[in-house]
Amino acid sequence: MTHTGSAPHATGTWGTSWWQSILLGIVFMIAGLFVLRNAVLATVVSAIVFGIALLVAGLFEIVQAFWADHWSGVFWRLLVGALYAVGGVILVADPLAASVLLTLAFAAALIASGVMRIYLALAHWDRFGWLLLASGIVGVLAGLVVLLKWPLSGLWVFGLVVGIDLVLHGLWWVVSGWTTRGGVQSR
Repeated sequence: MTHTGSAPHATGTWGTSWWQSILLGIVFMIAGLFVLRNAVLATVVSAIVFGIALLVAGLFEIVQAFWADHWSGVFWRLLVGALYAVGGVILVADPLAASVLLTLAFAAALIASGVMRIYLALAHWDRFGWLLLASGIVGVLAGLVVLLKWPLSGLWVFGLVVGIDLVLHGLWWVVSGWTTRGGVQSR
């Protein structure tokens, strides 16, 4: 008897194959090491990329307002588009000053992400939850450090914290994928 279906494979973290989990982890870790190489540059580049994204989104919002079938709400769509575009131009024009302000939003995101990872670690403890817990705690603490050192932290902490966070999160994906490569979950 021949088997015509797909070959069974070991399932890694959250239904992905083990090699996909490891690959994702390696990508996270390489990105983290790249960011750690120059935290100030990573902060400036992040502000510029975010500014370009806002500018493009704002321009598309403005164009879309004129393509709409009806004129209801055109003013509000134009206003939102203009605000996005202006925000993008400000970020690109002075990324250092803008990064100081972005640091506040980033600190909130780190804290929220860390809390979510702590919750997921406790809910999925059998999937190397201790490593995800460590990643979550680092995220929360890093967010608090950023807030306590603000506004000077806006110049370098953003890149540093992102780099550390990416490395730790990537390590968790690698360990999680590696232990499931034989189809057996480590506890």
